[in-house]
Amino acid sequence: MKVGDVMTKHPLVVDLDTPVRMAVDLMRSKGIRHLPVVDAGAHVLGIVTDRDLRHAAFLPVLGGQTGLEPRRVKAPRVRDVMTWSVVTTQAETPLVHAALTMFQRRIGSLPVVADGRLVGILTELDVFNGLKQGSGLEEGTDFSLW
Repeated sequence: MKVGDVMTKHPLVVDLDTPVRMAVDLMRSKGIRHLPVVDAGAHVLGIVTDRDLRHAAFLPVLGGQTGLEPRRVKAPRVRDVMTWSVVTTQAETPLVHAALTMFQRRIGSLPVVADGRLVGILTELDVFNGLKQGSGLEEGTDFSLW
């Protein structure tokens, strides 16, 4: 099974100047935890995660002590809180390799790129569903006892 078989195609994205408040609202309303940050050409610049956004809640406290510009403290943009060094994968990558990368690096998603442009995102849920599908487990299998 390949990443492209289970990835989420056409993921929601944000750009560098998206207000953090808007990214938070988007994640909450769509029930997602990762938003790739792209430029106008769909090139991946980074990723903003729910963890990045939780850390952003401390900006007002840290702003005065770190010398951040007041506008960045009061109305931060995605560029101010995102993870810039993002690990990516490709649709042809074996799913097990991508899953191992996610596990080893302790990351919850991998943007999927082709020719440098975003074509999807692989999340932990996508990996789990792919492995479940590949294992032949019946739909509705109860994992609560595991």
